[in-house]
Amino acid sequence: MILAAAAALTATVASAQNLDAGKSAEKLFADGCAICHRSPRGLAKGRFSLTLSWFLKDHYATSSDSAKALAAYLESVDAPPPRAAAKPGAKSSRSAPRPPKPVTSQ
Repeated sequence: MILAAAAALTATVASAQNLDAGKSAEKLFADGCAICHRSPRGLAKGRFSLTLSWFLKDHYATSSDSAKALAAYLESVDAPPPRAAAKPGAKSSRSAPRPPKPVTSQ
């Protein structure tokens, strides 16, 4: 009986759980990255999406899906905001250039 119980306990394989499953990329950043990085801005700067997700998978994420989601999030916060279409008749934020001041001789 003891051997049967020991065999049953060792035969059952613990299934691995993905602790990141169901979390948004923002939550993944808050839970794992915000300890060292105050902001996600700049973390993806100059990096390719594929190599960034590989790096995150190897070092920080528990699955490829969470690494890809986190990489996409980091890239999205580094992307410049879309430019608003100029309204017709709206004034430009820049003023017209001024002509140079005349040179006075003394």
